[in-house]
Amino acid sequence: VQLQASGGGLVQAGGSLRVSCAASGSIPVINPMGWYRQAPGKQRELVAIINSGGSTTYADSVKGRFTISRGNARNTVYLQMNSLKPEDTAVYYCKAGWPVVYWGQGTQVTVSS
Repeated sequence: VQLQASGGGLVQAGGSLRVSCAASGSIPVINPMGWYRQAPGKQRELVAIINSGGSTTYADSVKGRFTISRGNARNTVYLQMNSLKPEDTAVYYCKAGWPVVYWGQGTQVTVSS
């Protein structure tokens, strides 16, 4: 299984971005799928996860601003990020599967003040 993340970039505070992740491979449905992030000098942390039934979990710091969803295409996941803050600046990693876990390569999100 390979995860391909895309959609990061540079945005001003208050702006929006959407990051996407697509899993390729032989697994019919990979579950759960989610996003983590790692800022410079900090540990990687959970942002949001979603399972195939649509149940979601969010970090407190992003609740009400970020929305995770699964796409119509098999094994895709999106993270819509609104009202972005400079502290959201990080490399965002897609993660999928349990107990065997797969990671994407990461996509940079930079929020300027």
